[in-house]
Amino acid sequence: MNTYVVLLRGINVGGKNKVSMAELKKCLEELGFANVSTFIASGNVILQSDKRAEEIQRQIETILPKAFKLDSELIKVLVLSQDQLQAVVDNRPAGFGDQPDQYHSDAIFLMGIDAAQAMPAFNPREGVDKVWAGDGVIYSQRLSALRTKSRLSTMMISPLYKSMTIRSWSTTLKLLGLLSER
Repeated sequence: MNTYVVLLRGINVGGKNKVSMAELKKCLEELGFANVSTFIASGNVILQSDKRAEEIQRQIETILPKAFKLDSELIKVLVLSQDQLQAVVDNRPAGFGDQPDQYHSDAIFLMGIDAAQAMPAFNPREGVDKVWAGDGVIYSQRLSALRTKSRLSTMMISPLYKSMTIRSWSTTLKLLGLLSER
């Protein structure tokens, strides 16, 4: 049995697409997934399955709009193995995430697009924002003291944003830790 982290895009954001984590856990267990647990209410799930990641993704994307009142256009699912999430952490830019008091750092996970396609959606402000392309991820960092001057949110108006889901670096590390504990 393989252990995966499942990142759900578009739930419990800005008061839209509300999903109870307890109900989500129950729904996924009814689909046959084992040892299902959730981490915070922003769509982070750890589960075990004998199925391939692509099959898990399709199954969850199909059931979510049926089981919950959701705008299905906003909902996407990314399923990562521990090795894939470990690679995101291991391949981060030098120093990325090491100064949480100075910088707000995010991993922007890509869903069905690669970093070269995603990068044009970003318009970093010099001296405030930095972005780096990774394998299946964009690393995004903004200077905390100047975060109101950041331009990173401009990517949210791009049509490409529907193919991205954002996790803070601390959440990314916590999810990797939870996977490692299994």
